Amino acid sequence: MRTKKSYTVDEATKLLENYCAYQERCHKEVEQKIYDINMIPEAKEKIILHLLQHNFLNEERFAKAFVRGKFSIKKWGKIRIVNELKFRNISAYNIKSSLKEINNEDYLEALQKIAEKKLPLIKESNLFKKRNKLATFLISKGFESDLVFKTVKALI
Repeated sequence: MRTKKSYTVDEATKLLENYCAYQERCHKEVEQKIYDINMIPEAKEKIILHLLQHNFLNEERFAKAFVRGKFSIKKWGKIRIVNELKFRNISAYNIKSSLKEINNEDYLEALQKIAEKKLPLIKESNLFKKRNKLATFLISKGFESDLVFKTVKALI
């Protein structure tokens, strides 16, 4: 059986600096990483404090980057993004401010494009069922139901 490598506080700090520098991380991910490398709670506090002081760890910056990425790349809606941020223990203030990263016109345009792309793929002759399937898909992407129903109604 292989034993896990043990780290000094300085080694673990360097490791986590690199971990945070590679891409934006939230506190939860950093704490999990510290746990994975078997650091004691006192070391955990010291490392997190160091990362915060040297701006490797910044919850607001993480939240904004997360919102931009999930919206522009994965085309997630606001509801799904908010749920994912809550899962990562991001504060309500940071969630609210990070959602401002999404331009409202771009958001509605993205919803429209996704709906138009999905519509021909739904093999259903019954119009009601077809609308329902499209709406369910868009809601699962995290778009608000009122926007989804307006978009679906306009399309079908």
